[in-house]
Amino acid sequence: MLNLYITSSNHKEGKTFITAGIAATMQSLGYSTCVYKPIQTAGIEINGFMQSPDLTYIKTIDPYIDTHFSYLFKSDMEPLIASELENEPIDIELINSEYQRITGVSDCTILDGDSGIMSPLAAGCQTSDLIKHLQVPLLFIVTPREDSINDTLLSIYTAQEKGLEIRGVIINNIYDNCPKNLLNAIPRVIEEYTNVKILGLVPHLQTGFSPEDLITSVLNGIDIESVFNVKIEKLEL
Repeated sequence: MLNLYITSSNHKEGKTFITAGIAATMQSLGYSTCVYKPIQTAGIEINGFMQSPDLTYIKTIDPYIDTHFSYLFKSDMEPLIASELENEPIDIELINSEYQRITGVSDCTILDGDSGIMSPLAAGCQTSDLIKHLQVPLLFIVTPREDSINDTLLSIYTAQEKGLEIRGVIINNIYDNCPKNLLNAIPRVIEEYTNVKILGLVPHLQTGFSPEDLITSVLNGIDIESVFNVKIEKLEL
């Protein structure tokens, strides 16, 4: 099974963008792929029905990707607060049960995290506890900003202290005018101080890009085999 939990230190790293790109790429390589979002906050109500904006975005990239969520909250607060406001407690065992069911029928399951790994979900339970319970490896998404190093190191150190498996880091949304010294420093410092590998550099895509453009960026910019720790024969063709 090819399973992965994609996360970031904050909401501005393009996590769902990378999730969509990797999922569409794996689907294009012949792997039946599901994007599972255990918890979605900031849900959108359309015609009386609540929708997950992140999973809706995934479907715009590739409608054949299976998508699923367990909890959908209208509030854009942290998951624990949103669940309390809407009187719907988050059950970790329910998430685990649905995750096991999904992985049983999909070649590749990508979990799109809704918040950072220290975000509380229920009494005595944080996102890091859920990840450890599911035994799924982590992929961190980072954008090249001046505060990226501090935020990312803190998140990685925490994950390591919690005993979580970290596959690597992807630097996302790199603009052409990104300062070269900053772009060079972030990967170097992350690898030097954490021993976690940089597995990809993804450029900024202009508005109106096609799904094919995104897949090409992933194939050219991300080491997919290292992300999933598997040899993919089609990539050698």
